[in-house]
Amino acid sequence: MNARALALAAGFALAGLPLAASSVDLGNLFNTVKQAVKPADQDQEAEIGRDAAATLLGATKPIHEAEVQQYVNRIGLWVAMHSDRPDLPWRFAVLDSDDIDAFAAPGGYVFITRGLLLRMHNEAELAGVLGHEISHVVLKHHLNELMRAARLDLLGQAASYEMQQQGHDTKVLDKVAGASRTLYSKGLDKDDEFDADRFGVVLAARAGYDPYGLLSVLQTLESVDPKSSSMQLLMATHPSPADRIAALSASMKSGRMERFGNQPEGQGRFERIVKKLVLPAQAGKDDDEDDKEKK
Repeated sequence: MNARALALAAGFALAGLPLAASSVDLGNLFNTVKQAVKPADQDQEAEIGRDAAATLLGATKPIHEAEVQQYVNRIGLWVAMHSDRPDLPWRFAVLDSDDIDAFAAPGGYVFITRGLLLRMHNEAELAGVLGHEISHVVLKHHLNELMRAARLDLLGQAASYEMQQQGHDTKVLDKVAGASRTLYSKGLDKDDEFDADRFGVVLAARAGYDPYGLLSVLQTLESVDPKSSSMQLLMATHPSPADRIAALSASMKSGRMERFGNQPEGQGRFERIVKKLVLPAQAGKDDDEDDKEKK
C-alpha cells in the first residue's frame, strides 16, 4: 500500500467506516478524511464527557452531604453562566477524597475533592477554583486532548494489516475511555493549565467575586508539603503552585484585575455550609481533645 493509500485508509478507519481493499473511491475517501479531522460536535462531546466522568466517579464517589453539594452546584452554575458556554448542562460534585485536587470533563462536568474544599477560606476562592475547571470545559482542553489521543491510536492501527480487512468498524469514540484514564493520571499541557487560571479569574470577576480568590488558593497550596500524599496527584498533573502564582500574578497585573479586588468574598456563607465538613484526621484529633477535657 503506497503512502497516499495508507493515509486515506487511516482516514477511513478514523471515521469508523468499513475499509474495502478493492474498488476504493478516492474522492469519497478524501471527503471521509475531512470529516474525521473535524472537531467533535456537542453530541459527541456529551458522550465523551459522560465516559470521562464515569471514569473519575469510578475511582472516587461523591460525598453524601446534600447541602454542601447543592451549595457547590449553585456557585458553579452561577460562575458557568458567565462563561461563553452557559447553555451546557453543567454538573458539579464534591468527591469524597482527602486528596487536594479538582477535575473537569467535557460537556460540563466539574469535580472538586473534599480535601481541596476544606483548604479554602471563602466563596471567592471556591468560585476561582470552579472558574478554572469551567474554563477547561469552555476551552475544550480535555475534549481536544482525548480526541487527539484516540485518533492517534486509530492512525497507528490503520497502518497494520488488520485494518485492511473488510468490515472493520472501529470508531474514534471507542478509544476515548482508555485515553481518559491516561489523561487524568498525567494531566494536560502546562499551557492549558495556565490558560485555565487566567480565564478562571475572569469568570469569577464576571460573577461578582473577588478575582484574587484563585490566587489565594494557590498560595495556600504552596504552603502544603508537595511530598504529602494529599498533593501527589495535583503535583503530577499540574504545574507547581509557585509557577502558577507567578504566571497568574503577571497576567492579573497586566489585565488590571486589581480594580475588581473589592468584590465580595462570601466568607460567612462559605463557612456556615462548607466548614461542616471535617477531614477524618481532624475529626479524630477533635475526639481526642474532647476525651482529654472530659478527663
